[in-house]
Amino acid sequence: MSNSHEEMWEKLNLDLEAHAGLLQVLGKFYGDIYMSQQGRLRGMEYLDFVLSEVHGLRIKELQDAKAAGKKIVGTFCVFVPEEIVLAAGGIQVGLCAGAEIGKGEAEKVLPRNTCALIKSFVGFKLSRLCPFIESCDLIVGETTCDGKKKAYEIFSDYSPVYVMEIPQMKNNSDRKLWRSEILRFKDQVEETTGNKITAERLREAIHLVNERRRVLQRLNSLRASVPAPISGRDALLINQISFYDDPVRFTAKIGELCDELDDRIKSGGSVAPKGTTRLMLSGCPMAVPNWKLPYIIESSGAVIVGEESCIGTRNTRDLVDEGARTLDGMLDALVDRYMQIDCACFTPNTERLGNIVKMAKDLKVKGVIHYALSFCQPYSIEAYKVEKALTGAGIPMLAIETDYGMEDVEQLKTRVEAFVEMTR
Repeated sequence: MSNSHEEMWEKLNLDLEAHAGLLQVLGKFYGDIYMSQQGRLRGMEYLDFVLSEVHGLRIKELQDAKAAGKKIVGTFCVFVPEEIVLAAGGIQVGLCAGAEIGKGEAEKVLPRNTCALIKSFVGFKLSRLCPFIESCDLIVGETTCDGKKKAYEIFSDYSPVYVMEIPQMKNNSDRKLWRSEILRFKDQVEETTGNKITAERLREAIHLVNERRRVLQRLNSLRASVPAPISGRDALLINQISFYDDPVRFTAKIGELCDELDDRIKSGGSVAPKGTTRLMLSGCPMAVPNWKLPYIIESSGAVIVGEESCIGTRNTRDLVDEGARTLDGMLDALVDRYMQIDCACFTPNTERLGNIVKMAKDLKVKGVIHYALSFCQPYSIEAYKVEKALTGAGIPMLAIETDYGMEDVEQLKTRVEAFVEMTR
């Protein structure tokens, strides 16, 4: 990357030496996992470029936007309604981190038995490695788990943090709570940006975010084809980048990629040999560059055809109703849409069980791999119910707990290979 990027990173107070090491490791990791694939779509070149410049040109875009008066809002969860940020003239970016770099700094303030995702985003901040975090005017946390909830108290010592309360059940009283949180968030975003949210601007924002969801829904629909026309790794990358990239540009580029994918399906093309075992991933989100498990799976005689996670269908399955004409009506539509998210923080969570079984059947998978980060209690515990629902539907499941480290790669590969062989 150019010297101008180094100057920008220095202004953002990054640790330049450590950051250079991060980019070097990330580049090699990406090359080994992604560029080694055969039969990739031409449209993936755009995603390759975005990731290669995710700390470069994209950060420059954000800095230019800030210079023009826009505010940057960073988030850790799909519960935070991007529509409100966009309607106030802001830009929203995802901040969850998927690497161990910064773990040492994080463990100075967090218990060692904290999930890797939490240690990662705290570590990135304390190690001064993430230009997205340093670009934010406001960082939004949420109460989806106790670990995150308490970590934000520490994080707030270093960055401006606003926390949304997420209901833990789905009764009428919980919807009222969530509506009050949406209104409170709207007030905070208006204060941060200095802009009032109008019905017209919120309508435009809802449509914009829905369009991005629609193109990702189209991608998921095309992935359901037999044989698989795109690797699970590439589809995961597309979903990951949707949290960073400009939404209008991203939607247009993924629309073009879907056109190419459609042509491949019509011509009988595939990314994997006929008869390759079709599997689905379920569970915790996988933030960049957490590609370990997908790489292991697709190097073990299987292809991933769907992800039931926050970086997957949980984020794209439901649209916001665009029928409302008043501001209050649109806010109600946002409340209803986001209350459909079936995060493991909810109890009971029967919606998620039904969605997983339906998705596995629709995708014609031979099995489901349920992924939980070590020490992630909601997803680790809910794996019991998920397995019970899947086996009741005649679909085998393998439960895996791991972190971002590479020490267990061979052990995981042995387990995944045995599962793939069993599902055949």
